Amino acid sequence: MSGNILVVEDEPKLSGLLSDYLRASGFEPICLSNGAEAVDLVRAQKPDLVLLDLMLPGQGGMEICKDVRRFSSVPIIIVTARIEEIDRLLGLELGADDYICKPFSPREVVARVKAVLRRTQGGQMVHGAVRDRGLVLDEDRYRAKLDGHDLELTAVEFKLLQFLAGNPGRIYNRQQLMDKIYTDERIVTDRTIDSHIKKLRRKIEAALGAEARLIHSVYGIGYKFEPGPE
Repeated sequence: MSGNILVVEDEPKLSGLLSDYLRASGFEPICLSNGAEAVDLVRAQKPDLVLLDLMLPGQGGMEICKDVRRFSSVPIIIVTARIEEIDRLLGLELGADDYICKPFSPREVVARVKAVLRRTQGGQMVHGAVRDRGLVLDEDRYRAKLDGHDLELTAVEFKLLQFLAGNPGRIYNRQQLMDKIYTDERIVTDRTIDSHIKKLRRKIEAALGAEARLIHSVYGIGYKFEPGPE
């Protein structure tokens, strides 16, 4: 496993230790000690994962996590000595993917990094223009995240989004979509697909705004997944 790991940590010895272990495991660490530079660096460098301390000069880890989640779904592991439960919950609610408390073993951190990358990269990252919105589909957990927001889809909604997003621009009629998402030969009407599409659109709009439209209707034919105006 490989990838660029951004380590945002103001303790030089700890930052260096983590970098050594990450490099030994095949990763390319990028070290940053000032929180004020973290958000811009994530935007510019697009790391595969961020190891983020909470207590930082310039800007705190909680604020960094919140700001990053406005434009990216990059996996974030919070690393901190603050072990109060409220901090743990707040960190995860802001969009962190995991939480490690100091003191810790560097080997444990590397193991957590690998686990989070397996979980997030094992899902399907949709390429093209939508990638900037951070659409990630985690097939193992039937979980979809868009712009850092969990869409909270049902299993059928997830399958539908996964199929359409995996074939951007291609138009499918209702029967093709039903054949793809219903594999148990249950009897459903073609209007069932319309209902699922309507719910999917509503959840996408809740994440991106009322003007967002990723699933388009093609009059007289069916639906397609494509960013841009209807």
